[in-house]
Amino acid sequence: MHALSRQQLTLLVLLTLVWGFNWPIMKFGVTGFPPLTFRTICMWLGLPVLAAVLLWRRVPFQVDRAHWRELALLTVFNMFFWHTLAILAIQTLSSGRAAILGYTMPVFSALVGAWWFGQRLPGRAWGGVAAAALGVVLLLWHEITSLSGKPLGVAMMLVAAATWAVGTQLMRRTRIPHPTLALSFWMTLFTAVWMTLLAVVFERDVWVWPTPAIQAAMVYNAVGVFAFAQVVWLMMARDLPPIASTLSVMFIPVLGVFSGAWWLGEVLHWQDWAAVALVMVAIASVLWPARR
Repeated sequence: MHALSRQQLTLLVLLTLVWGFNWPIMKFGVTGFPPLTFRTICMWLGLPVLAAVLLWRRVPFQVDRAHWRELALLTVFNMFFWHTLAILAIQTLSSGRAAILGYTMPVFSALVGAWWFGQRLPGRAWGGVAAAALGVVLLLWHEITSLSGKPLGVAMMLVAAATWAVGTQLMRRTRIPHPTLALSFWMTLFTAVWMTLLAVVFERDVWVWPTPAIQAAMVYNAVGVFAFAQVVWLMMARDLPPIASTLSVMFIPVLGVFSGAWWLGEVLHWQDWAAVALVMVAIASVLWPARR
């Protein structure tokens, strides 16, 4: 905690709240509304707000041509897979269950760091990996045994989490000498174009006008997620030590689970309670700093 300034700590708290409560809001937004279209509209609404932030802070938009390839790679792993698969998966899963699966990302990130980038993985981290795997098995088992279960949604969330983990590791190691705000703008713009193409190809025949409640969910995502939370997360991944992401991601799935149960009336099974505990243990064991 001593490594974090008051401003950084405030941003972490706000990030946790915004992303935690966004899971039931997303679930509500895609209930009866095309999911890819929902995500696309949110991004296009958030882009002008993000651009206004860059102008207000006098951050240049320019990214040198020499870094375009790396920027594209960061966009694919941090944005394309995550936003596409997560919004599709949440249609078939409860918001809390999707949040639990999505925030296995730190465990995947630890494995990617150990296997791909040669980071040393402490012994307790392997225990965390086992705990997360057990939590996923519990959720997957319930999905398979339930008549309304959708194991494909579980698989999509796990792939989304794994690719996001790769993106986070790449973001921590990027040498692009441009502000994170500028990178966030271009990554969001490219992803908005990608999501637009998917929405036109797969959902054009089912487009409907969003209700006022769904419009409110879109505004929340546009401002809260794409103009704020996404930017803060990329800044954390690039600038801060792992403890910063620990403080945030440890409580986001918990907020997602209980806010979904409170607002949407989602029924919590014992598998959900056990998975929350196991994933929390896994994240803590992987990211919590060791004693000196």
